[in-house]
Amino acid sequence: MYFALQKTRTLAKNRDLIKTITFAVMHFSVAFLVTWALTGDILIGTLVAMVEPAINTVAYYFHEKIWGRINSRKTDDNADSSRAFVMP
Repeated sequence: MYFALQKTRTLAKNRDLIKTITFAVMHFSVAFLVTWALTGDILIGTLVAMVEPAINTVAYYFHEKIWGRINSRKTDDNADSSRAFVMP
């Protein structure tokens, strides 16, 4: 049972990382295209596309971690409350 739980946790961590990477690729692309379209300058588009999404990607990763903890606490609270009530 322990190894199954460990595997589940590892898969969840990998899923968060994969989501973060795919989000980063999308965000870099959008940031570059929007900046390039607005300025007409590939260099500025590249610079903005490197800085802004990099910061947002890190923020997104921690955002996902926080929501994961919130969801696991809700699950734990539901399990605790169902165990607290005992039929006489």
